[in-house]
Amino acid sequence: MSKTIFTNAAIVLPDEVIHGSVAIEAGEITDISSGGTQVTGAHDLGGDYLMPGMVELHTDNLERHIQPRPKVAWPHMSALIAHDAELAAAGITTVFDAMRVGSILSGQGADYGKYARQLATELLEMREKDVLRISHFLHLRAEICSETLLDELDEFGPEDRVRILSLMDHTPGQRQFRDISKLKEYVCGKHGLSDAEFEQHVDDRRSLSARLGAKHEAGAVAAAARLGAVMASHDDTTAEQARVSARLGVRLAEFPTTEEAARESRAQGLATIMGGPNLVRGGSHSGNVAASVLAEKDLLDIVSSDYIPGSLLAAGVMLGDLWDDMARGIKTVTANPARFSGLDDRGEVRLGARADLLRMARIEGTPVVRETWVRGRRVC
Repeated sequence: MSKTIFTNAAIVLPDEVIHGSVAIEAGEITDISSGGTQVTGAHDLGGDYLMPGMVELHTDNLERHIQPRPKVAWPHMSALIAHDAELAAAGITTVFDAMRVGSILSGQGADYGKYARQLATELLEMREKDVLRISHFLHLRAEICSETLLDELDEFGPEDRVRILSLMDHTPGQRQFRDISKLKEYVCGKHGLSDAEFEQHVDDRRSLSARLGAKHEAGAVAAAARLGAVMASHDDTTAEQARVSARLGVRLAEFPTTEEAARESRAQGLATIMGGPNLVRGGSHSGNVAASVLAEKDLLDIVSSDYIPGSLLAAGVMLGDLWDDMARGIKTVTANPARFSGLDDRGEVRLGARADLLRMARIEGTPVVRETWVRGRRVC
């Protein structure tokens, strides 16, 4: 592979932004220099930012593609290709595709079936055939309040590239939906349940959690150890829940719903993840703590695009503006997610790192992806 040089760029380094040039060869960064812009044969970026490709730890985007509407199934290969292309266009070069494990087959109008094993197999096969543009890992969302969690987890092994396993507990009346009225709005809006059907749904879920919750939590922790996956908590609400997460070996606190939980997560050494849509919209759609509040109080480490891939870059730049430190803001979507997920070969513009890069311009303040490279190959 020949050498490629990018020049006349605002290069986002781990701790500063400099004006200069970056050289890549054989899929790695081989040189970083500041100053002059006259480099023969170089790719002139015209003063645009050159930053690391973004690392996405938790996105529901693939699920949206395989089921674009309730009860509408889409062919998986087409869905995977569209999902992969959308992420590349958003500047994401590494993704942990979130797949739910744990199903409910006998619920009241809001049940959900098994899909993760089949979809993961198809994803890995496409990766081996070099069909995909960016780097894909698996993030298993272990639904504690379900009927089949342990059986579904048993279908995965170390060869499956499962790098994150999150403990998800959607028992009504706690965490994300401790406000039952918010849960009713969500479930009835999505599944069209009547008032009586919703009440039955709540009773069924609470009964299921009481019967299997503790067993499923212990089984999920054991599965994470067997798979070599980093563990994440999800929607911790109280300081005690954050402490329990830490005792279980959790390293990532995904979407804490209160400042109290975020503060205790930080005290316990967990990295706090908040959603890009929360930051861009100015608040949580579920009425939980705003990501900007945590950012202002230095309690935010990582941003996830959650359900809107395009929110990731917007959020990183917004944080750069908020903190008056663009390098720090960009780290929340690059270096920090790479480090806390155990990937030490990407997420930074530094010598020897993977040449996963993103060219970004700001047009009237809005960040725009101009080009994306993965291992030095232009993918968008």
